[in-house]
Amino acid sequence: MKQDQPRPTPRAGIMDIEAYVPGKSTAPAGVTKVHKLSANENPLGPSPKAIEAARKVAAKLEVYPDGSARRLREAIADVHGLNPANIVCSNGSDEILGLLAQTYLAPGDEAVFTEHAFMVYKIYIQAAGAKPIAVKETEERADIDAILAAVTPATRIVFLANPNNPTGTYVPFQEVRRLHAGLPKNVLLVLDAAYAEYVRRNDYEAGIELAGSSENVVMTRTFSKLGLGGARIGWMYGPAHIVDAINRVRGPFNVNATAIEAGIAAIRDRAHIERSVAHNEKWLAWVSEQLTLLGLRVTPSVGNFVLIHFPDDKRHSAAAADDYLSARGYILRRVTAYGFPNALRMSIGTEEAIRGVVDALKTFLKS
Repeated sequence: MKQDQPRPTPRAGIMDIEAYVPGKSTAPAGVTKVHKLSANENPLGPSPKAIEAARKVAAKLEVYPDGSARRLREAIADVHGLNPANIVCSNGSDEILGLLAQTYLAPGDEAVFTEHAFMVYKIYIQAAGAKPIAVKETEERADIDAILAAVTPATRIVFLANPNNPTGTYVPFQEVRRLHAGLPKNVLLVLDAAYAEYVRRNDYEAGIELAGSSENVVMTRTFSKLGLGGARIGWMYGPAHIVDAINRVRGPFNVNATAIEAGIAAIRDRAHIERSVAHNEKWLAWVSEQLTLLGLRVTPSVGNFVLIHFPDDKRHSAAAADDYLSARGYILRRVTAYGFPNALRMSIGTEEAIRGVVDALKTFLKS
């Protein structure tokens, strides 16, 4: 090791990672009312029961949380019919994804994901010193044959976001099973089901059954999309040997006390979840139809957002639309880094926000 370096330096490859940039949350100066539609947050907010549970924790913030998040795992298990011993809770599902990469990847290994998938997959793969393999999608949908063709003897993980963000597309579960059947037994299949609650398709499954019956499949989930994005709660369900490995490398108190109590209350408040899903189902269909009538292409979505594609001319491009909407307080997500330089992703927000975006785009496209 060189002793004459003027300062500490990251190991090789770290500075090649493109840092994750979240969607913007502010409007230009002078805009008085802002509708943030850039982060796929729940427009109904958190469960009132979760708010109350979090308030009660405030008087005991000097006490460390339960390091195993036992009660939260038991609540998740109770709702989904699982064994709590096969669940790991985390600081958002992002943490679990990173821990999986850290645990199962080493320099020289490869990990596969699709070209328009969640950007953190590539970040965590590179952080582990492994090689990211991005596979082409077909019509903005994961292509199972293409994924299988990308698997080599060096492959250790396949990440599949189902549904995917930012496209909103999904893979029917028979195709997921076909993917699993085609993978070597030493390859870990990570089913990222962050948006599972919103999917209303008969041929969709989040992955619980496959993760519960296989030695090389895990499913990850989040509380964020149903109102607890600020609490940062995620979880993983999988075989005991993977749970054991992850528990050895995660932080000892990786889920804070407020998140634990809010999460327990939120997952048991089925009425709030049903209201959130019903709101999304209604306005997802409405906004998709209205934007299509405006002449814009919308990728069919089963999530709580839509990917809107804009014309090629500069006056009506995604960049121009983003500026126009931002000036009126509507904050959408630029997705250039995801491979869509001429598209915007819009969360399904409140009725006021959704109608406002459609009306604004109507005027914008006529200008």
